[in-house]
Amino acid sequence: TGPMSSECLGNLLRITLSAEYFKDKYLSFSVVDPSGIAWELDETMASQCGYTVTYSNWSKIEFRASALSCHSHLEKDVFVVTIQIKASHTPDMKNATTHLKSASCYYGPWSPRELVCESNYMEVSVRREVPQTVKDFIQDEPEDWTLAFPEAKAGKASIWQIVFHQPEEKKALLVSDAWRAGYGLNTTDTRVLLRIPYTAEQIQLVEDQGITFSAVRSSTFYKQRWMILMVDTAVACPVDGVDYTNKTIIWTVPKYIQPRSTGATSFKDVLVEAGVDLRKLSAKEMASRKYVLLNDLNAITMKIPIGAEGGYYKTSVSSGQHGAKYTINLFLEHQWEDNKWGLTKHTIIKEIETPFEQVELAITNNSNLSARLMNVTVGTFLPDVELVNLTIEGAAVAVPEAVQHGYLTYEIRYANGSKAYIIQVPLDVPSIKKEYATADMRAYTLNVTLAFITHPTSETFAVPVIIVSAVKDAVLPSVRGFCDGRNFHLVITHGNVDQNWLPFISDWHVTPEAVQKYNYSLRDNGTHLAISVPFISSHVNYEDFHTSGIKASLRLTLKDGITLANRRDFSISCRFSPSELIQCLPNGTVVITAVKLVGVADLDTSLLVLRDRRCKPSLVTEKTATFKFNVNTCGTSRKFNSTTMAYENEVLYFRPGNDTPVYQLKFVCWYAIKQTVDVQYESKKNPPPSIKPGFGSLALSLKLFKEKSYSEPYQELEYPVVKYLRDALYFEVELLQPKDVRLELNLDDCWATNSRSQDSIPQWPILINRCENSKDSYRTVFHEVSYSLRVKFPQHLKRFEVKMFTFVQGTTLLQE
Repeated sequence: TGPMSSECLGNLLRITLSAEYFKDKYLSFSVVDPSGIAWELDETMASQCGYTVTYSNWSKIEFRASALSCHSHLEKDVFVVTIQIKASHTPDMKNATTHLKSASCYYGPWSPRELVCESNYMEVSVRREVPQTVKDFIQDEPEDWTLAFPEAKAGKASIWQIVFHQPEEKKALLVSDAWRAGYGLNTTDTRVLLRIPYTAEQIQLVEDQGITFSAVRSSTFYKQRWMILMVDTAVACPVDGVDYTNKTIIWTVPKYIQPRSTGATSFKDVLVEAGVDLRKLSAKEMASRKYVLLNDLNAITMKIPIGAEGGYYKTSVSSGQHGAKYTINLFLEHQWEDNKWGLTKHTIIKEIETPFEQVELAITNNSNLSARLMNVTVGTFLPDVELVNLTIEGAAVAVPEAVQHGYLTYEIRYANGSKAYIIQVPLDVPSIKKEYATADMRAYTLNVTLAFITHPTSETFAVPVIIVSAVKDAVLPSVRGFCDGRNFHLVITHGNVDQNWLPFISDWHVTPEAVQKYNYSLRDNGTHLAISVPFISSHVNYEDFHTSGIKASLRLTLKDGITLANRRDFSISCRFSPSELIQCLPNGTVVITAVKLVGVADLDTSLLVLRDRRCKPSLVTEKTATFKFNVNTCGTSRKFNSTTMAYENEVLYFRPGNDTPVYQLKFVCWYAIKQTVDVQYESKKNPPPSIKPGFGSLALSLKLFKEKSYSEPYQELEYPVVKYLRDALYFEVELLQPKDVRLELNLDDCWATNSRSQDSIPQWPILINRCENSKDSYRTVFHEVSYSLRVKFPQHLKRFEVKMFTFVQGTTLLQE
């Protein structure tokens, strides 16, 4: 009842704490003695005084006390134990609440010898009326008596000395020394008790039937009236003896081992009982749980199916991997009679934990793509697991803060106590990776790592979650191409998949720096990419010559910015006038450019010649060769008619050893022999020009945009806009009326003030006479305005960028 409940279990008292009440609290245990003094419990004191605290079964907390614990009050076979528990939400135990619990248990009758193997100590208690005489012990271990007798004569009527028997020596300890060494000693009117922690120095490891025991062989001396009595206080508890075969736990406990059976020669079993969590189970209950209890001549064996009722699974972590262990707290009571002690009762409490077994976690994609929401379920987990943080783009984020990144987490619990976690993320959060897949599909990738902790062991493990969902929302870039007689022009309208695609022309990466080298043009305003390439260029493919012109093509490829895989190909073909290849200068100089055709792949432009093969090109590229010569040289022929004179030559290419050209480009320059031009001139006095005054109005707008692309202005509800010093401000001034293509907008002066009044003081000029302020530390930057769907008349707009600043006077900020 309440936060704590008690239960009497033979010579042990168990107090169970409410897991729900004490959840997420720091606890401090104290034991209250009969005089009302509280003794705070730690591991050393617990094992010395007969107390055990366990955290198990998904944060279930148990406190156990021996009937002969240090601070219990024993009277007429009733023992009383009082504990004090402080609970706080902080580890420093501030503002702790105090809970007292007192419980009494009847235990009897006591056996002549009782042995207890608890999880943290061994305990032996014997009657003072030992069925053996001191003489018998002298014969068995005469040196014990020799060591102890001088002190015994002066000792008080209580335990005063213990002699430990070890292979190499016998060691005698007074009560005070034994207590300082961690041993627990107690006497009542009828019993003598020795309690030994498993960490005690005098413990020996002995084997029986291949099973290891922690054992102590000791003799305890006490004085009773005028008699000096010595009792055998040997005890041994099994350390191992557990095997795992065919999904079954097999626990074997040998019966009559040394040293606890020293001096006895005949044994008879009186009782063998077993159970779970200190509760004895009947044969029928064991059968229903498929437990097996075997009692043969030399050993007792229990077989428990892994996963059976009575035990529980708990989460375990090995090398960072999530797994589970099955745990069961077995209880064995063995009573036997022998010809030394009479009846001995041996109680063993054995918590058995199976080896680590990795458990794969299911990751289920329940995304609602129509709602543009990724929904992932991770689990199931046991109740002792808690999600503590998420790693998003390399940064660990606690669960409560994850919502600020767009990540919602939910815990769902199932009827059997297990649970799972749901992660919900909108498709459009920045951390969701978006990639073009195929056709009109985009792949959305959720890549998050979930970090978990186990209670109460505080082990940690991580679960990477990578979910890819295909969504039919891809908008591919489109292209519009045209030629103006001397250049190729490509205008690409961006889609939503090409943010990281790179433009290539004939496997040459087009960058702002690279285009300057070739005198190309590249402009990108965020929505459109415009590229202009001259007709005579090393990246142009020339397909054929014809009297109607030269057919040339330009191929543009958009490639993935990471893998460089081809994403989209665009090509434009145009015919250019042959006059683009030749210049006939008035002084008789001819400049002719020959181009390499795609059909003559092996042509080396450096080996092109004129009719006089000694005339070679003065400028060579991979696809062009330019010759510059006079019409009277290089084998040029001349023809006349009545009005013109024609000079003819050819650009030729010969393969080695062959006098027949595989490439032949004939060209002609025409010069007029005689030309008369009549010019009529008449002098007339024209009136001086005059300007008639007129009146009209100009409608202007000034807008602040969010980005350099000038695609999204700030809306009225978003003002005031908060910016940090030196953040960029993108302004656009537009002439709204009149819509006259002959007008051009120019900005003479522009200034900033500290208030909404344009005439207020102080002021700072941003533009002076159409130019940036030369005194500015961060000068105004003008941005080019190009034609777009929104911009019909680029000459009606001016765009400029200003770095955020503030007004100061001395070192003081000026504010309105």
